[in-house]
Amino acid sequence: QVQLVESGGGLVQAGGSLRLSCAASGRSFGSYAMGWFRQAPGKEREFVAVISRSSGSRYAESVKGRFTISRDSGNNTVYLQMNSLKPEDTAVYYCAAKISSWNALPETQYDYWGQGTQVTVSS
Repeated sequence: QVQLVESGGGLVQAGGSLRLSCAASGRSFGSYAMGWFRQAPGKEREFVAVISRSSGSRYAESVKGRFTISRDSGNNTVYLQMNSLKPEDTAVYYCAAKISSWNALPETQYDYWGQGTQVTVSS
């Protein structure tokens, strides 16, 4: 069992930056691939980024080159650094965990989810 708590959301102007954090409690953080997803009003939740157990990463095309995912296994935390933010990045951002093999970069069927943190980008 893993509990995930996101933080770091807020209001930022277009072009600005935010860093989201996701603290994981429970055992075996190293057994999970960790992902970030987002859901904008009236839209379905979408994949943003994933980091594997081996710290490989994959990004959605819409955020590639602007967002960076990282993990700190010593602190059981995963981060999402978001730069050059755009109004279309406005959404609730969710952290998720999936039991995975060493190099897996899953985009679906996650096992655990956080409660979400709101990111609003003004134009």
